[in-house]
Amino acid sequence: MLSTRRAYHSAVPRGPADISVAHPAGEVPPPKRLHLDRERGLEIEWTDGRIDLLSIEHLRRNSPSADARELRAEIDRNPLAVLPSGAASGPLRANGAELVGNYAVRILFSDGHSTGIYTWAYLRSLSTGPTS
Repeated sequence: MLSTRRAYHSAVPRGPADISVAHPAGEVPPPKRLHLDRERGLEIEWTDGRIDLLSIEHLRRNSPSADARELRAEIDRNPLAVLPSGAASGPLRANGAELVGNYAVRILFSDGHSTGIYTWAYLRSLSTGPTS
């Protein structure tokens, strides 16, 4: 379990990770629970009862980092743009997760990417699945 009592808490779990999140004031309430499965994705249980599963690939492709946003803009301008290859060999995985204050989580990917900070509002917007 990761605690949000410190402004920045880091943990790289050895197996699936459960993260309990406090409820700070904000536009989108923080999730009730986060569960990171390194191969499958991030399961999010929201305070309203909704449960979302965001795949590792979906999270990486939609990283809110500046370089990923720039790459998505380039692909929108030029669909034939050459995509950079990842640093990792094998399937994309999540190596771990870090809470960022009380408002976000950072995911550490096997391709070396770790600069995207996923706010609770952004994670909620990435969900495409039905409400559970």
